[in-house]
Amino acid sequence: MNLWLTMIAIGLATFAIRLSFIYLFGKVEMPDLVKKALRYVPPAVLSAIVFPELLLPGGHFDLSFGNGRLIAGVLAAAVAWRTKSVVLTIVTGMAVLYILMALGL
Repeated sequence: MNLWLTMIAIGLATFAIRLSFIYLFGKVEMPDLVKKALRYVPPAVLSAIVFPELLLPGGHFDLSFGNGRLIAGVLAAAVAWRTKSVVLTIVTGMAVLYILMALGL
């Protein structure tokens, strides 16, 4: 029973924290500097997640042609830049990665 109460309490606390920010920013006008800074948060977070996976496969820095993840990532980035299609970018990146993995890279 303690486990369930703990999970419910943590869930309510998380909800309250998120709701407080939504409520606060709905009532208060943010300064332009904060608005400009917040625009860079999603690309920064995405970069922090993606680049280590592409550049550090197995925990070692690898910029070689033997790094299948890096090759798939570069091709996916090219597709994203050219087409601006999220679905096509994901499909291309995953297809290239699976093909390279099947080839042993």
